[in-house]
Amino acid sequence: MTETVDNIRNVAIIAHVDHGKTTLVDGLLRQSGALGTRPPTGEDADRVMDSLDLEREKGITILAKNTAVTYETTDGSQMKVNIVDTPGHADFGGEVERALTMVDGVLMLVDASEGPLPQTRFVLRKTLDLGLKVILVINKIDRSDARIAEVVNEVEELFLDLDADIDQLDFPIVYCSAREGRASMNRPESLDDLEDDLSPLLDTIVDHLPAPRHDPEHPLQAWVTNLDASQFVGRLAMCRVLNGEIRKGQTVAWCRSDGTTEPAKVAVLYVTENHERVERDSAGPGELIAVAGIDDIGIGDTLCDPADPRPKDSITVDEPSLAMTIGINTSPLAGRDGSKMTARLMKARLDAELVGNVSLKVFPTERPDAWEVHARGELQLAVLVETMRREGFELTVGKPAVLTREIDGKIHEPVEAVSIDVPEEHLGAVTQLLGIRRAVLANMVNHGTGWVRLEYRIPARGLLGFRTHFLTETRGTGMIHSVFDGWEPWFGQIRSRDRGSIVADRSGKTTPYSIVSLQERANLLVGPTEEVYEGMVVAENSRSEDMDVNITKEKKLTNMRASGSDNTEKLIPPNRLSLEQALEFVADDECVEVTPNSTRIRKVHLDAGERARKLKAHKNASAV
Repeated sequence: MTETVDNIRNVAIIAHVDHGKTTLVDGLLRQSGALGTRPPTGEDADRVMDSLDLEREKGITILAKNTAVTYETTDGSQMKVNIVDTPGHADFGGEVERALTMVDGVLMLVDASEGPLPQTRFVLRKTLDLGLKVILVINKIDRSDARIAEVVNEVEELFLDLDADIDQLDFPIVYCSAREGRASMNRPESLDDLEDDLSPLLDTIVDHLPAPRHDPEHPLQAWVTNLDASQFVGRLAMCRVLNGEIRKGQTVAWCRSDGTTEPAKVAVLYVTENHERVERDSAGPGELIAVAGIDDIGIGDTLCDPADPRPKDSITVDEPSLAMTIGINTSPLAGRDGSKMTARLMKARLDAELVGNVSLKVFPTERPDAWEVHARGELQLAVLVETMRREGFELTVGKPAVLTREIDGKIHEPVEAVSIDVPEEHLGAVTQLLGIRRAVLANMVNHGTGWVRLEYRIPARGLLGFRTHFLTETRGTGMIHSVFDGWEPWFGQIRSRDRGSIVADRSGKTTPYSIVSLQERANLLVGPTEEVYEGMVVAENSRSEDMDVNITKEKKLTNMRASGSDNTEKLIPPNRLSLEQALEFVADDECVEVTPNSTRIRKVHLDAGERARKLKAHKNASAV
């Protein structure tokens, strides 16, 4: 026998990156009074859900977060809608999978122009597998290039392609502009056809999504789906109360995901109201809560009745497909920027990351000061490294590499589904770039607007270092999105970088005289008077081989003067690589030195003689 909690709805917002999830949540919070009204200047607390500095800087959601909106329904009753905002980038799919365990339905946002993209397919597949109800939200209907009817048809085809059942195919459609905070149930011709607020969306959530169900005879069961921390009470376990009631000060059975059980006390209990946590004495079924007082609690654990503990299964997510080595900084310039340099501190930091990030794995290496980190993608690894550098760490980061697995006696590698939008004039250059990376064209659509959409399946290692070349070839106009799409037999050799490196052969400061002689045949990564060391990559060579140079060489002075000998030379500004660009750029025998203030590329072996011996040994081994 089950009962429903009719005054609560738990819903997650899922979509491809940049389709407007966080903006929609901000609109709901604003209209509920949590953020106040938008002033004429528009300078209020937008994107309140993206609270991390990195989220605001990159314009993406990295961690899933929940908020709550209180809504008065048409019959006058008060309804609490718990909303979980999820990341849209494929690298943070673990956050999405975890968030879906907390809810009973989803809002699937789709851009009215771009339509469903690879991450849309990924999150919808997870949603359908869990049997959750879906509300389709066509967002950004006010875009000048909106194609609403075509996008709805594409979404319906996606449902059919993912083998949705009859009930899942019966989904309502809401049309909205999250930026303007307006929505409608009827297909609009323009922004003026929408209602003045988002009440049609909230009414659809209340009417279409199921209320939380529970067994009134079932003992307490609160499932830990996420972790957070407070400077006042320490670690917080984010839970959904599945059955029973949990109270502040209560002693519960803490059932770990490894099968062990021990008593624990609920020191503080929080629920979410608007975008703030509010302390409560108790919480019942269907509520999303935060519990403090259990220091070592982990994701997938269950808080149960001590007299009758019934734990839930542990949370599992898709396996990582990319690996990267992270170690302490071993360059000659180590220790100048950071405050955290030791292997002990780094190991403790990586262990702490594992507690709240179920899609990350860390393994030891042959070196005691380096570890191999497995993750979903380059962006997830770059975010981890960027977070650590901001905390004061100095790191040496190796080139990302794909993970392989043996299936039926053959080596298989991860494959990505890639969706690319490019102007027609760049179509030839993009197809050539993808062709040498073993990509297979699955579909090509020309919408007649001067843009072409290409859909490919490509080995994940073919995308390593691809985005920089892609943006260069499309003059920064192309858009690329990818998501994991299974395992395929090894595709063979892929040459992703066709240019060598120019390497400093000694330590010192770079001179304008040396830079002038190099800049015509190389893409410089350093400027004048910068400190370099032997083995540091200072430029990208125009040819395929590496070259050692003396970039610290000064012009010899003489007592002779000649007409025109002292003409001013123009220095070309260096190409300053971001962390993500540096990780894409590095070759197999290179790594990235990351400090709080600098990002440098260097050879793994700094000594030129040692590099030559390693290269010779590698060639001999390959010949055998």
